[in-house]
Amino acid sequence: MEHDHLIACHECDALFQKPRLGRRRTARCPRCGAILYGSASGRLEGITAMTMAALITFLIAQGFPIVELETNGITSQTSLIGAIVALWNEDMQIVAVMVLCSTFLFPLTELTALLYLLIPIRAGIVPPGFNQVLRAIQFVRPWGMIEVFMLGVLVTIVKMVSLARVIPEAAMFAFGALTLMFVVVVTFDPRTLWDVAESLGVLEARRERHAREGEGDDGDADQAGRDTGKPGVDGPAAPHQG
Repeated sequence: MEHDHLIACHECDALFQKPRLGRRRTARCPRCGAILYGSASGRLEGITAMTMAALITFLIAQGFPIVELETNGITSQTSLIGAIVALWNEDMQIVAVMVLCSTFLFPLTELTALLYLLIPIRAGIVPPGFNQVLRAIQFVRPWGMIEVFMLGVLVTIVKMVSLARVIPEAAMFAFGALTLMFVVVVTFDPRTLWDVAESLGVLEARRERHAREGEGDDGDADQAGRDTGKPGVDGPAAPHQG
């Protein structure tokens, strides 16, 4: 077996020959049942659109207040960044940093990194730093906790209803929509992009090799054309029998 067509299970380290998958198919390890990789065919367009929509919704959620509290004629609003600043000013710097990373920094990094990879790959181009960006996505993904933050906000609202009038603002609905979008984004396994990038690299190498071979055979092809009275054009290749 060629080493380029081998894959190791990340759970039990079993080594298998890597077959080409059909549309929306996944390969599982027969020893432990872990998912080895999946087919990205037909999914790149949908996941790119969903990631773009999630990024726009994320920016809306950060730029508007989450809730408005009104009690005894006094009104106050707060956003995610305002809540983080309040935690910092209350001498809870560790909590503030954790909230900043899990609800702002890591989700933003995942969305922007996914778009950085998906948009060029859909155009048939492997972007610079592909390996490093893909590893960064796999690193930050477990630490993004938008859904946990949303659950905490809902619990807080339920408790505050008895004390003040709670008015949901635009960021509340944006975070709700963002939670659902992240469910879709997280279902996309970024490891499938390795296969897409590998296939693009193979195609590019074939084009370069054919171009070099074509330049070397120009003289022979022209001579063959003069000898036979026909252009020196190769016929269509016979279909490969798998």
